[in-house]
Amino acid sequence: MPATTSPRLFLLPRPGLSWIPVWRRNFLVWRKLALPSVLGNLADPLIYMLGLGYGLGGLLPEVGGVSYVTFLAAGTVVASTMNAATFEALYSGFSRMHVQKTWDAILNTPLTLDHVLTGELVWAASKSLLSGLAILLVIGALGLSSSPLALWTVPVIFLTGLAFAALGLVICSLAPSYDFFMYYFTLFITPMTLVSGVFFPADRLPAALHAVASWLPLTHAVQLVRPLLLGETPANIAGHVAALLAITAVAFYAATVLTRRRLLK
Repeated sequence: MPATTSPRLFLLPRPGLSWIPVWRRNFLVWRKLALPSVLGNLADPLIYMLGLGYGLGGLLPEVGGVSYVTFLAAGTVVASTMNAATFEALYSGFSRMHVQKTWDAILNTPLTLDHVLTGELVWAASKSLLSGLAILLVIGALGLSSSPLALWTVPVIFLTGLAFAALGLVICSLAPSYDFFMYYFTLFITPMTLVSGVFFPADRLPAALHAVASWLPLTHAVQLVRPLLLGETPANIAGHVAALLAITAVAFYAATVLTRRRLLK
């Protein structure tokens, strides 16, 4: 039976703990360039937060009862997390899969594709966690958040990273080249960033657009992180967490099936 129609193609992932060596391999490679990597992930969101927050914020009244830079801080955390996980799953993942053939080399060991994909998923989320934590440290240093509840943003950041890493692996499994990723950024990532409450309250959008935006993964992350940074308990915590978990699970299963079809011929 052809690999593209085999029932084994649709089996649920069974990674166990054997994905850890894949995660460790990626970590050891990243560690050689850790400082430039962290600084690179930190620079872009900081420019947006400080430039828009203090520049544009000086021209605006309070937003949601707080200064604009304080409002923007939460959006910057989740947007930075999203971008770090997405870039790692797309560009780095595609390089290891298609260009460097690292995945092929790993598959010649006792590890399986399920182990490889799970290691890539958790590694991308781990890298996005570092990016989000760096932004959190800057926010704390600037006095934009001092609530103990802000510590609960750490698991939210990791969960957000998992969701976007899983989505990124889906696109990676379909991509014929690096150029393909521009469609994902242009048609999904950038519009979502603009309507999910990162830069302004999402309830200011037209009702129909707001209804669509409320289903997006970035919206769920913003709705969890922003209240926590302001020292408040988020509304509908269970719903937002469940949505991010569901997106992660469905996207990762889809990425597993699509990657099996691509590589296991």
